[in-house]
Amino acid sequence: MTHTKNNRWFIFYQDQLLLEKKNNAFSIPSGESAPIAIPEGITVHTLTTPDGISGKSFYIDSPITETPEYVQIGLRASYDYLPLEHYQAAGKAHEILYWDRSNRFCPTCGTPLVQKEPIMKKCPDCGKEVYPAISTAILVLVRKEDSLLLVHARNFKGTFNSLVAGFLETGETLEECVEREVKEETGLDVKNIQYFGNQPWPYPSGLMVGFIADYAGGSIRLQDDELSSGNFYTKNNLPELPRKLSLARKMIDWWIAQQ
Repeated sequence: MTHTKNNRWFIFYQDQLLLEKKNNAFSIPSGESAPIAIPEGITVHTLTTPDGISGKSFYIDSPITETPEYVQIGLRASYDYLPLEHYQAAGKAHEILYWDRSNRFCPTCGTPLVQKEPIMKKCPDCGKEVYPAISTAILVLVRKEDSLLLVHARNFKGTFNSLVAGFLETGETLEECVEREVKEETGLDVKNIQYFGNQPWPYPSGLMVGFIADYAGGSIRLQDDELSSGNFYTKNNLPELPRKLSLARKMIDWWIAQQ
């Protein structure tokens, strides 16, 4: 295998990312060769990012004991320790590793797949090509006069409140998804749907697409199996909010700045 000296090494045990410690700071290990031994039979993946970061990535099957030089930190938590472009590159590496582990056999005929390109595997029998699948989900910031709608989903790992969210279904537009998810989860109607922004979400392989919408009618009737609470909040009466790494928080902060 050919290595270059500017390689960064994105090494994961489950969702735990190996980081180098130096002078009370953390970084992605870099160098010509991996900072730890590469297990036999493991595929080492190559990745590049739009920012020009090049790297290698692989999974290990057991955790690394913390040393004065190295520590393992959860991918979400690494947002607080790494430059944004390095956190994003680690997210891409994690998505590729998840795709690799989740797509070992041809979905058409069951033959073991062969990796042909960094993000393409091919069936040697029927020729089926398999690429990483991205699950698209929408986020909706619903405005009503001087308030915004915040909900607590039962699958949240924490006590924070966030925006209505849901996965895009086959055959619908993003705007139709916005209308459906708000209606299904809260019983509310929305109008004036406008695109806000998007964010890769490597937990494990998603794309979050944010929209702003205005309340158009209805009263809150929560989808009980999805949400444990939901209400409109003013700027001065906000509950606990999601962490800064999320697009949802960026949208909420944008709304706060408008008030």
